[in-house]
Amino acid sequence: MAIEDRIAAMIEPALTDMGYGLVRVRVLGTKQITLQIMADRLDEAAITVDDCADISRAVSALLDVDDPIEQAYSLEVSSPGIDRPLTRLKDFERYAGFEAKVELQSLIDGRRRFRGILGGLNGTMVKIETDTGAFEVPFEEIRESKLVLTDALIEASRAAAAGTTGTAEGSAL
Repeated sequence: MAIEDRIAAMIEPALTDMGYGLVRVRVLGTKQITLQIMADRLDEAAITVDDCADISRAVSALLDVDDPIEQAYSLEVSSPGIDRPLTRLKDFERYAGFEAKVELQSLIDGRRRFRGILGGLNGTMVKIETDTGAFEVPFEEIRESKLVLTDALIEASRAAAAGTTGTAEGSAL
């Protein structure tokens, strides 16, 4: 099991109990290691600096018990941001109607990278409409995916922060 997967399995239940969803865990660097934890609120409200501090304290305590990283490291806790990575099936449904970049582990229809408008899900297949046509890619084949910062995404984010029901292509943030 990869170190990121082990850490995610260790911390995710505690984050869920605290009202947060784990978005991504990354271990970066070789000499100076950084452990990046990205989380969001389960109630879909904007994550605050205080939220990040709470998560940091909880994660630090858990990692002190079962130290999965053998050398010294820095812990970074952050929100996913507007142009967030899409790491869970529900992300592709939630952000349907927004532009995204999707990179696959292997080729599908002769390509590995797709950029287009998310169309939600068909089971565990992620639908994306590109300039060259519509595609459905298996979620388990996605290596990396993130939203593209567009005017529509910024406007929807502002509307969500203001508590209105701003939408893009019918999907609210």
